[in-house]
Amino acid sequence: MADQPSRSVRILHITDPHLFAGAESSLRGTVTHETLSEVLLDYQRSGWKADVVAMTGDIIQDDTAAAYDRFIEHFAPLGLPVYCVPGNHDIRSLMREALASPPFYYCASTQIGNWLLTGIDSCLEGDAAGHVSDEELSRLESILAETTAEHVAIFLHHPPLPMKSKWLDQVGLKNATEFLNLIARSGKVRATFFGHVHQAVDARHESIEIIGTPSTCRQFKPRSEDFALDEQPPAYRRVELSADGRVDSELIWVKSDQ
Repeated sequence: MADQPSRSVRILHITDPHLFAGAESSLRGTVTHETLSEVLLDYQRSGWKADVVAMTGDIIQDDTAAAYDRFIEHFAPLGLPVYCVPGNHDIRSLMREALASPPFYYCASTQIGNWLLTGIDSCLEGDAAGHVSDEELSRLESILAETTAEHVAIFLHHPPLPMKSKWLDQVGLKNATEFLNLIARSGKVRATFFGHVHQAVDARHESIEIIGTPSTCRQFKPRSEDFALDEQPPAYRRVELSADGRVDSELIWVKSDQ
């Protein structure tokens, strides 16, 4: 697909499903397998067709390999490449092993048309907050320097901007300034997509779109001083990246059929 520079790229952005090994298990009163199923069914019924899926972390909740098996069962029928990055609830060793074979990819890059899509690990072992390691920053810098694509979209778990929510900002990206300075210097990054905050975010840093997508399960109340749940339904985002570098996206809230 890299030899078609005039084409646009469509991305199904899904994040924070918090799956369990057991299909009936729930998180804060929500059966997470059911809500993810509803989100994917809404996508399939919509008629809108993605080129790839971008999954920005917290795939599982219960630290089990079986929960990753459930994730694969959900996404394999879509027939799409699924590019994943870890979240603070993920177990990296289990995640790498589960996603070792196509169509699943772990912290990988792909060029489609005039765009490079790249996944970055922003997680800290044993900490809900994020930090892009020196090694990962160097890897990203090399990716940005070497790509022949004119435009780049980056996917990571943690938000690179403050959420204006005291408790969430305590578990944000600790070296956000360093990360933002690096991607701004490149002159190629047009957008950064993330999860973690369980709410919709549409912001900018210089000329870069900073976009957060709500969870496929429960949402957090925006601008809350302390932890608080919101009553918004599960969600996903349809993203279209134009060959000229324009970034368009539509947030889809999915209300239960029940």
